[in-house]
Amino acid sequence: MDFDVLLDDSLVALGLADGIEAAANKCLVSALNDFENGAWRYAKFQNFIWNNVAETALSHRERQALEGQPKSLLTAAAKNLRLMDVKVDVKAIGVGSELAEIVLYGLMRQKFGALPVVPKIFHKQNVSDNAKGADSVHIVVAADGDFSVWFGEAKFYNNIEDARLGKVVKSVRNSLDSEKLKKENAIIVNLPELDDLEIPPETVRKIRKALANKNSIDSIKPRINIPILLLHECELTAAPRS
Repeated sequence: MDFDVLLDDSLVALGLADGIEAAANKCLVSALNDFENGAWRYAKFQNFIWNNVAETALSHRERQALEGQPKSLLTAAAKNLRLMDVKVDVKAIGVGSELAEIVLYGLMRQKFGALPVVPKIFHKQNVSDNAKGADSVHIVVAADGDFSVWFGEAKFYNNIEDARLGKVVKSVRNSLDSEKLKKENAIIVNLPELDDLEIPPETVRKIRKALANKNSIDSIKPRINIPILLLHECELTAAPRS
């Protein structure tokens, strides 16, 4: 990963499992950007954002069409971004943050080799909209050709004390409603990304069959993972750069 990893283990191994249902299936990853000469590496973080923005703001075919044209790629991606108001007002917890969504897409790619089957920012109706449904949608293909589905939640906070986990968990729980899951699955199945990405054809057929709307949602739930990203800006990173 581009960032320093402080924690990467199950809640059970970290001693944080008390009172948490099915804690063995839940993991915590804590990562931070580092410092150089006593200063937070703003340029490194900024490069990470721009290196990953295309995966959520452009479709795979758009990215391919602009391959080898990095400036044009970034210009096209930026047209889909809401460049103002990137931080979440904690009083409006449901509002997504595009910055956090881009970070989540980048981390999912780096840590899990996840494929962005639904570029959420690309599918907004207009720039000022928030992406509908999950903040990120990925497929992870295992070495044996099996797959898992990842529906992510991403939040950006000015103050870590404002990270009201209860409301985040409630938001995730609402996203697991059967009808909402079926809607997300239908989007995955009907978008061309599955055919465009580097997924073996047999796995693509398996994904489409498993996510078909006629199937009970119970059959797909064991394949679903919910990554929750809490991005926090502290006083040091928020301070004006000299």
